[in-house]
Amino acid sequence: MSEGSEAAVLGQVGDGEDAKGRWNPSEIAALSVVAMAGLLAALTQSLLIPVLPKIMLDLGSSSGGTQWLLTSTLLVASVAVPVAGRLGDLYGKKTMLLFCAAMLAVGSLISALSDNLALMIVGRAVVGLSSAVIPLGISLLSSTLAPRRVASGIALVSAMLGIGGALGVPLAAWIGEHADYHVLFWITVVGGALSFVGTWFLLSEPPERATGRLDLPGTVVLAVALVCLLLPLSQASEWGWGSASTIGLLVGAVVLLVGFVGWERRSPSPLVDVVVNARPALLLTNVASVCVGFALFATLIGTASYVEAPARTGYGFGSSVVVGGLCLLPSGLAMLLLSPVSAALTNRVGPKITLAIGAVVVAAGFLVRIGFDDHLWEIIVGTSIAGAGSGIAYAAMPSLIGLAAPASSLAAANGLNTLCRTVGSSLASAVGGTLFASQVVDVAGQAFPSQGAYRVLFALCAGAAVVGAAIALTVPTRSDEDDAVAAA
Repeated sequence: MSEGSEAAVLGQVGDGEDAKGRWNPSEIAALSVVAMAGLLAALTQSLLIPVLPKIMLDLGSSSGGTQWLLTSTLLVASVAVPVAGRLGDLYGKKTMLLFCAAMLAVGSLISALSDNLALMIVGRAVVGLSSAVIPLGISLLSSTLAPRRVASGIALVSAMLGIGGALGVPLAAWIGEHADYHVLFWITVVGGALSFVGTWFLLSEPPERATGRLDLPGTVVLAVALVCLLLPLSQASEWGWGSASTIGLLVGAVVLLVGFVGWERRSPSPLVDVVVNARPALLLTNVASVCVGFALFATLIGTASYVEAPARTGYGFGSSVVVGGLCLLPSGLAMLLLSPVSAALTNRVGPKITLAIGAVVVAAGFLVRIGFDDHLWEIIVGTSIAGAGSGIAYAAMPSLIGLAAPASSLAAANGLNTLCRTVGSSLASAVGGTLFASQVVDVAGQAFPSQGAYRVLFALCAGAAVVGAAIALTVPTRSDEDDAVAAA
């Protein structure tokens, strides 16, 4: 069997599908609800970025304190995603999607009603519990849609992630200029409530269930390990890479993760089935996901701030926060418009080739950013190319996971893959923050990252994407295993 044969498995006509391949109402409803959930999840990650300075001034807090509005969500989400994935496999994906939608609404409501930084941070931490909607939703689509439409559904959800991330920054900037920033929290309150209602009435619970129970000791160890890993990454530019806090937490993370793997191998009902996830198909896909996650996040941190920098830096355009955010919007639109292309590629050549193609396109986008930056439209073109590649790559990852993971543990496998992308994004944030702090230019007494710092970051992203593409090409699929058996 060839890679094309593997693609044929993804593209075959499923049970209950009419000969014309039309979407039935239940499929449209499921895809609409999951896509909306993906959009909201992406919005929650980017919506506050432009208004953090305004919140800091309004509440009289420090920059470091205000940054915890983002850090708290990241830390809770990193733990919630694999745990909720496992709970979804055990007790139902729809049940956990309802929980996630409720946490989005409740957490946003706490922040919307607060004029106290501590309470806002608590609300944002609760919102982090909703981040598992992405792997849960994709797993539910894999069980709900006809096989030939799974790739299309995943591609659309992946595009919603891009649209949400790209739309959140300019929307928040505009609201921050014309209204109270609490409006941003109310938007996600309403979105969470609508998502809950849509999930309750429009989604059906897939029949696949895992056996066993939640591994509480493993959950605690993984939670502490992830906090020890991601906290220093998010604070590295402020603490310093050589500080005792950074080194101590990273060493602690390594020790705890090694202990976690040992515990999970012996657990009768593991939170993360390390034997299954050590299979080359899953392991290599997750490593490639770290690389692509690294590259994608640099698009967010390396675009708006770049064009907003004063012209006297030698590279900036002195644009407003709104314009800086709008420069990200074409990237999200490219992901949306190319979602049918992503699905067609996955169905035609298979998900691992599609992932490699997407990663190469990402690298090309960052090379454009390095070589062409004299005009604003050149920045937008480079960012859009990188965004388009990210959309193609992100759409292929769940398909690879779906081919390699057992149906009874699909949500947990997708959750681990999402966590790997989060680790990649956190690493990009840490590296970018360090570069921006260490290579600066002075403009009227204010320090801005130098153009060289941005170019080094973009070069690292291009390199990470190329490495991700190379790893993707080595991912074994069922067709490869069949070929090996036939050769033997």
